[in-house]
Amino acid sequence: MKKYLVAIILPCLMLLTACGGNKDEIKELDNPEKIAIAFFHALYNEKDVKKAASVCSPKLARIILHYKSPSAVARHLFNMSYDKVEIKPDDTGVKVREQFKDAAVITVYFNGTYHDEILKDVKRISLIQKDDTWVIDKILKDPF
Repeated sequence: MKKYLVAIILPCLMLLTACGGNKDEIKELDNPEKIAIAFFHALYNEKDVKKAASVCSPKLARIILHYKSPSAVARHLFNMSYDKVEIKPDDTGVKVREQFKDAAVITVYFNGTYHDEILKDVKRISLIQKDDTWVIDKILKDPF
């Protein structure tokens, strides 16, 4: 009887674990705006440096992974620290991919808190298209 029970439960457990999906990956790689938001969300809200680096060019990924912790990346590369942040792309209605086929510049707005102080910031990043997927290539200088 125990053999039959194990034979039924074991495949069921395998099916349940296979359906979970991998939370360590950013899935939508065909939209530069979504990649930009997913990158910053992984860095600031999920505190996952490897997930953030997964959508970067090899050079930028190597720099990001060098810092090891999300707080170090936020402090040294972006000069921004947040406890909790809301991240939005520039939504002026201009379609980036209609302007540039293989490159995009995305402006991202941050509205969050750090030590109970409200902070707002703006960052711009450059993305390039490689093999039908977008990757973050550069962090651009502060626009303001």
